[in-house]
Amino acid sequence: MTKADIVNEIYKSTGIDKAAVLATIEKFMEVVKDNLAQGEHVYLRGFGSFIIKTRSEKTARNISKNTTIIIPEHKIPAFKPARVFMEEVKNAK
Repeated sequence: MTKADIVNEIYKSTGIDKAAVLATIEKFMEVVKDNLAQGEHVYLRGFGSFIIKTRSEKTARNISKNTTIIIPEHKIPAFKPARVFMEEVKNAK
């Protein structure tokens, strides 16, 4: 499912103008990205949490050049689904 599909689903079920739905979805994603960039987590009860995980420093190998490189510690965004969400997906047919 794409963003356009989501917009169409919301439009069909609510009757809200597609442009307004798209603008709302875009703003939601912007708010989530901005908060994660500032180091804040976003919690959506019954859906899940957008969190920041820290990956520790590690050593990697470049096989083609037969060299070793060090990948520094870095942060990545992650999504942790709520228990209700996980149960619904597990029991889906």
